[in-house]
Amino acid sequence: MNVLIIHGPNLNLLGTREPEVYGSTTLEDINAMLTDEAKRLGIELRTVQSNSEGALVDAIQAAKGWADAIVMNPAAYTHTSVALRDAVSAVGIPTIEIHLSNIHAREKFRHRSLIAPVAAGQIAGFGAESYRLGLLAAKSVAAR
Repeated sequence: MNVLIIHGPNLNLLGTREPEVYGSTTLEDINAMLTDEAKRLGIELRTVQSNSEGALVDAIQAAKGWADAIVMNPAAYTHTSVALRDAVSAVGIPTIEIHLSNIHAREKFRHRSLIAPVAAGQIAGFGAESYRLGLLAAKSVAAR
């Protein structure tokens, strides 16, 4: 089983960016945890992080034919990117939307996700653990 992990804009700053909201875990820590968990689950993993919407669309499109599932933290693009929503819909790969913080308990503009209607599910509010839960969910939906 193959899973693509997508980290959206500003997630490269994890560990130092608003630790009261996002915690002190770095992106490198998250990727290491995911690599270990993927090995345990028998999953081949690829990860990508970009601050560029177009690069994230390209990564989603490139996953077609390789990935059985996508775990994506679209970050700020969650609320604004029709392009990411359309890419997820177009490739037809089961996608788990994840967030470190609970977007529904934050500012009102963060409550709406353009990705959620085309995602297999959404996990939010568990900090770095959201990624591990997303990987487990990806394995589950890909096995259906």
